[in-house]
Amino acid sequence: MSNKPWLAHYDKGVPHTIEYPQVPLFHFLEEAARKYPDRACTIFKGAVISYREMDKLANSMAAALVEMGVKKGDRVGLFMPNTPQFVMAYFGILKAGGVVVAVNPTYPVEEILTPVNDAGIEIMFTLSRFYGKIAEVRKKSGLKKIIVTNIKETLPPVLRILFTLAKEKKEGDRLAALEPGDVWMQDLIKKYAGSPRPNVEVLPDDTALFQYSGGTTGVPKGAVALHRNIVANTLMMKAWFVGIEEGKEVVLMGIPLFHVYGMIAGMNFGMTVGASLVMVPNARDLKDVLENITKFKATLFPAVPLLYNALSNHPDVKAGKYNLSSIKACISGSAALMRETKEAFESLTGGRVFEGFGMSETPTAVTCNPLVGVNKTGSIGMPLPDVDMKIISLDDGETEMPQGEIGEIVVHAPNVMKGYHNMPTETANSLRQLKDGKTWLFTGDIARMDEDGYFYIVDRKKELIKPGGFQVWPREVEEVIMSNPKVLEVGVGGIPDPKSGETVKAWVVLKPGESLTEDELKEFCKERLASYKVPRYIEFRTELPKTTVGKILRRELVRQHKEGGK
Repeated sequence: MSNKPWLAHYDKGVPHTIEYPQVPLFHFLEEAARKYPDRACTIFKGAVISYREMDKLANSMAAALVEMGVKKGDRVGLFMPNTPQFVMAYFGILKAGGVVVAVNPTYPVEEILTPVNDAGIEIMFTLSRFYGKIAEVRKKSGLKKIIVTNIKETLPPVLRILFTLAKEKKEGDRLAALEPGDVWMQDLIKKYAGSPRPNVEVLPDDTALFQYSGGTTGVPKGAVALHRNIVANTLMMKAWFVGIEEGKEVVLMGIPLFHVYGMIAGMNFGMTVGASLVMVPNARDLKDVLENITKFKATLFPAVPLLYNALSNHPDVKAGKYNLSSIKACISGSAALMRETKEAFESLTGGRVFEGFGMSETPTAVTCNPLVGVNKTGSIGMPLPDVDMKIISLDDGETEMPQGEIGEIVVHAPNVMKGYHNMPTETANSLRQLKDGKTWLFTGDIARMDEDGYFYIVDRKKELIKPGGFQVWPREVEEVIMSNPKVLEVGVGGIPDPKSGETVKAWVVLKPGESLTEDELKEFCKERLASYKVPRYIEFRTELPKTTVGKILRRELVRQHKEGGK
């Protein structure tokens, strides 16, 4: 947009543009260690690692990796949930000049092989409970060395003893020995304790991250992000959060660190303001999430709508057993934030829940609702500083659409990826030059923009349903069904139909103790939707398939329908 109407609606104090320092990504950890040396960097089950300690641990890891032969640009794997060891390894890899490739630790062997083989990973960090799985991966790939850590190594002393006695063997964390050539992370920390950061020149234009995306919707693609891309996005987010008290905030790290959302909107952003990061390895453990918020008085809580929804409906929360009033700001991403979810969690905490939007290809955020100003329900907000966005015609892929008209979101910003690794065709399809001479990222997301510069996602381009020639966007139907007070979760997709070619189906999870019939829900939809948008089929379930960041997998639901004939 040439006139950028959103700038007029920025919160007071948010700059229109930012001057980005020419520094590598690990600068944020080193600065936090300089400014807040004794402040907790990570809190894990009560065990604290200060910023000074974390920076030293990252230096030790970097020295170890260089000694192992890691050279600038080499890709190093990370296969673990949210633990302090993830932070040590992440910044150790970067300080060694390496490229972080964080892999989802719930993946089976076959799915791990894709990033390992595509990125050419030779060294992988993992937890002892996953060692057997990664050893299997090694047999089918070029992986050579595994660096192993036991989750108990960063627990408080008493919990460590209890874990060793009661859980270590049962949960698969105890290992008798490692295979020849593999090494314990704690042995490396001891050996390289006190080592300075290696003398490797890491520049803003060097690669920092491969983030694999699209595995749930197609062939996984490795989005290549440079240090300057992530530095830019981290500082955009810092600028957006007006009213943040540096050196005083506590971030509840429930969003996975192996995903750019948690990595950048949680960890890296937190470091720029000297926040303490409360590590939650499994956000599906709602009791652990609630106890961490209450005990450590979390103030910032980046998460997904499904988690906010689950916490609001938790029986112990409804019974008043937890105090969540410390929370003042929640950025919601990865899936549509429904009005009911937002209002319920805001009422519960007294904080603001505001929706943003981002992608692995823009690691991570490009838009957000304002922290202080008007939050428009259903909107992903407005572009962050230095982010330019347009709505482009779905017909020709070039013409900018008028305000209010639907088209594809394209983005031009300093945080847009370099491209996809080893995928020149996919890169060329996604990064295209328009008539203005600029290169734009075509997101595949369909949206419109209002008069104030707020954007509204209509749906994914590939998930449009076409019953009898009409157009139905799944999100629109989902929002209507979610407005029913008995519904907890819903996914909507298009299934084959002999008459109309395709028809609408909804998969619904009801709130505990509620009952609703298919006919009742259809009647509810008929009052609020055009007839062709009303689901012809409704299937009630106890749970829906989701990504690890809580996004409902519509395509998986459609696949299950086709295979099951339901």
